[in-house]
Amino acid sequence: MTEKSFKDLPSGDHHLREERISGEDIYGGIFLNMKRDTVSLPDGQETVREYLTHPGAVAILALLDDGRVLLERQYRYPIAKACIEIPAGKLDPNENPLLCAQRELAEETGYTAKKWSYIRRIHPVISYSTEFIDIYLAEDLMPGASHLDEEEFLDVFAAPLEQLIAWVEEGEITDVKTTISTYWLDRYRRGLVHPQPIK
Repeated sequence: MTEKSFKDLPSGDHHLREERISGEDIYGGIFLNMKRDTVSLPDGQETVREYLTHPGAVAILALLDDGRVLLERQYRYPIAKACIEIPAGKLDPNENPLLCAQRELAEETGYTAKKWSYIRRIHPVISYSTEFIDIYLAEDLMPGASHLDEEEFLDVFAAPLEQLIAWVEEGEITDVKTTISTYWLDRYRRGLVHPQPIK
């Protein structure tokens, strides 16, 4: 049997859609809320979907003048591990994503950037969360003093792209936003992709 190609699939997504019938809030936290919805499946049957709502976040691929990538190492409690990541942070209510990226970069690393570009939006956990992350490219960096939140502890350092790729391939970096940004930067430096300029 030969698998279909994408062009052979039905047009639209009506035959796949699930429609919400009713719902309830299960838990409300500081910024995560858990919901349980009853939905109608494409074949008419009903089932339950549980998911988290999230305000969204930004991540910053910040490049030093020597080409190295600005990174952080911080302890992530859910997986009990100190993780290597690019700078990131969640959006405040009604906050502009670019302004959030600029704020988070300065607060966490002390750096500000003269040049900003937009890379792309990703959805890191599509099976159970509404979370999205907008990734930005920050260049022409200027150092300064960081201003971490009271409950925030992290190391700030820089590494060349080749090291990031090695860490991803070895499983040392497992964070999805950092993994995607690493491979994007590799393609960018080979002229295969380009960010969107911000005016």
